[in-house]
Amino acid sequence: MTHHFPVRVFYEDTDLGGIVYYANYLKFIERGRSDWVRELGIDQRALFEDEGIGFVVRKVEADYLAPAHLEDRLDVQTELTHAGNSKFVVRQRVVRGDTLLFEALVTIVAINRAGRPVRIPAVLRR
Repeated sequence: MTHHFPVRVFYEDTDLGGIVYYANYLKFIERGRSDWVRELGIDQRALFEDEGIGFVVRKVEADYLAPAHLEDRLDVQTELTHAGNSKFVVRQRVVRGDTLLFEALVTIVAINRAGRPVRIPAVLRR
């Protein structure tokens, strides 16, 4: 199942030429992942405050395929590709219409307050 998160490119997202600055794609996909998790019914703040479990990015493999420009309307697509005991991997794409602009595989790890990997609670793995 693919989650969709709309993004509009604002002036602050671009460089002098009106092209989206490369690091901003990471912001776009972070917002997409956060919205995906929220729509799954997971309150990340409560999870950390109540159970001491948080999620951190361990690895990002990114491909920049085509530029996005000022005022573009983009779609950040997120889908789960792997779920393990303490980590999961998502594939994320940023598209403009039918054009794939950016694609990434993101590995997320569950950690405790001390920063050590922990098992993802069973209710979340489901």
